[in-house]
Amino acid sequence: MSDHLNIGLQGELFACTYLEGQGYRILEKNWRYQRAEIDIICLKGGHLVFVEVKTRTSDFLGDPASAVSRSKQKHLIRAADAYVKRFDGDPEIRFDIVGLVINKSENRVEHITDAFYPVL
Repeated sequence: MSDHLNIGLQGELFACTYLEGQGYRILEKNWRYQRAEIDIICLKGGHLVFVEVKTRTSDFLGDPASAVSRSKQKHLIRAADAYVKRFDGDPEIRFDIVGLVINKSENRVEHITDAFYPVL
C-alpha cells in the first residue's frame, strides 16, 4: 500500500476513534455512491453527520481541512442526498470535516462542524 493511502487509512481510523469519544455513533465508513465516497457517516444529537477526513503528515501545504474543494463538496452532497433517501422522514443533516496532522512528533485533530452547507 502506498504511503499516502496508508496515511489516509490511519487518519480515518483515528477520526472514527475521536468521533466515538465525542459521543458520535458510527453508521458507515467509506460509503460509496457513483464517483463519490463519504469517509464516515454517523449520528449525534439527532443529526445525521457526513464527515470528510483529510490527513496530512504536516501542515506545510496548509491545514488539511482546506483541501476539501467546492467540487469535492458537491460530490459529497450528492452522495449524502442518495444516502438520506434510504431513511423514512427527513433527518437533520450536517457536513463536518475532520482534519488531521499525523507524524512522529504529533497527532493533531481539528473537527469543523457545519463545515459547508448542502447547496448544489
